[in-house]
Amino acid sequence: MMIPALVALYYGAGHAVEFLEAGAIVILFGASMMRYGGNPPKQLSHRDGFLIVALAWLVLSLLGAVPFWTTGTLPSVIDAMFESASGLTTTGATVLSGLDNLPHSILFWRSMQEWLGGMGIIVLAVAVMPLLGVGGMQLFKAETPGPVKDKLTARVTETAKLLWYLYLGLTVVCAVSYWLAGMTPFDAINHAMCTVAIGGFSTHDASFGYYHDIPLQLMAILFMIFAGINFTLHFAAALHGFSLRTYLEDEEFKAYISWIAVMLIVIGGMIAWTGQDEAIHVVFNVVSIATTTGFAVSDYSLWPPGATMLLLMTMFVGACAGSTGGGMKVVRILLLFRQGMREIRRLVHPHGVIHVKMGSQRISSKVTEALWGFAVLFIVCYIIIATLLAFTGVDIVTSFTAAAACITNTGPGFGEVGPSGTYAGLPDMAKSVLIFGMILGRLEIYTFFVLLVPEFWRD
Repeated sequence: MMIPALVALYYGAGHAVEFLEAGAIVILFGASMMRYGGNPPKQLSHRDGFLIVALAWLVLSLLGAVPFWTTGTLPSVIDAMFESASGLTTTGATVLSGLDNLPHSILFWRSMQEWLGGMGIIVLAVAVMPLLGVGGMQLFKAETPGPVKDKLTARVTETAKLLWYLYLGLTVVCAVSYWLAGMTPFDAINHAMCTVAIGGFSTHDASFGYYHDIPLQLMAILFMIFAGINFTLHFAAALHGFSLRTYLEDEEFKAYISWIAVMLIVIGGMIAWTGQDEAIHVVFNVVSIATTTGFAVSDYSLWPPGATMLLLMTMFVGACAGSTGGGMKVVRILLLFRQGMREIRRLVHPHGVIHVKMGSQRISSKVTEALWGFAVLFIVCYIIIATLLAFTGVDIVTSFTAAAACITNTGPGFGEVGPSGTYAGLPDMAKSVLIFGMILGRLEIYTFFVLLVPEFWRD
């Protein structure tokens, strides 16, 4: 919070004192936990890990909401919490409007929250989840060819450090590229943080549509696709001079690129037939939704119903595991599809031995069972959240798409919460439900529900 205070002082836009006060509150909160929290154990148990991961996003969302509230940007505590949770979970759903006139410090704080949340997600997925053994992250061993994977995940601290370097380097390259393409330095830094984090917050109400520059939009498309790839795969490729072969040998990467290409062809064909939007806008919006980034260059809610339905599907698929993207993740959808095809083949060959494979490695039945459990829980949670939104008086289209946009951490949906609208008009109860949905989706379902099992709390 000291950094946005410095931004406020640099631009003379005010709120420096409020950010310093918010920083002081966080310091006092942390100091009191250190003072009264007792001596930390020498080694964390799995129960400690689950609890820390679950509480981290909740507590940090609360603390991150303080500047929005104390500066008067969002007088409502629920609105401030919503904006903060949306940033840290890299959802990109917003209750703010008039972004073009907001102080630089507030705009920077929103972007920085997404950037920090994005890095936290990668470390959580790559370094922490494999130790806890949940969320399907044990699949990482089957995703990257060669021995690089084992070296990368040997120690959590070393893994986190390597990922930080890679994440920071990609952000710097993205910011410089945006600046050279015509953005102001401030806009370039903000949009780079939100692109690499696959967050979608912008410094303008029109989002990326503010820039009527095709090269800049093409650059954003490339960085969104790149940020949606498994970061351990980026690391493996970096060791080989960013060899294209390393990417092409990865099953999830090929499925990820193929899925985006199919959606571009089908949706692009629909829009070309009706002539409702420009080709570059179609490509940008489809990639943005497919990677769960949430940037927009036009109002895609006005597209034909078939195109908007396909966009909704892409939200659920999401980006690759081990990236900052949301959704159910490409690798899970791929393995669920292969598991379904195996069951069909077993009907034809009842006595045949048929395996589900990822590359050359067989996937154990334990993993496929966990995947089916995740898929069922994900869909059930989505239906419950959508139903609760409808109970608060929100219309059906907004309820179902807002629930999808938040649990998949995409951001904008359709209806009232489309790319040209905000979540500000929703009732406070609906926003509270969506805050829960954003955090639930970011924690990959299992991490939260394990806390509800009574046996979890027993010694």
